[in-house]
Amino acid sequence: MSEAPTAGLVDMVTALAKGLVDHPDQVRVESDAQGETTVLNLFVAPEDLGQVIGRGGRIARALRLIVREAAFRSGVRVSLEIVD
Repeated sequence: MSEAPTAGLVDMVTALAKGLVDHPDQVRVESDAQGETTVLNLFVAPEDLGQVIGRGGRIARALRLIVREAAFRSGVRVSLEIVD
């Protein structure tokens, strides 16, 4: 698995999340390789969690879809977890 596409995905998720929250300085994304899949763990301030998840989980689903499609185009397997 190539590290460059994963690093680009981390940057993308960080930028997207910072645009959604009130405390962008507290947004952090960590990459964790688990077999053939890389898990991106998204951390935000507790009061921003609802903004990242969205009503009924719509924003979280959209973020996961964007990450999955970008990862597919880069030839890697990535999943996004929002850590509370």
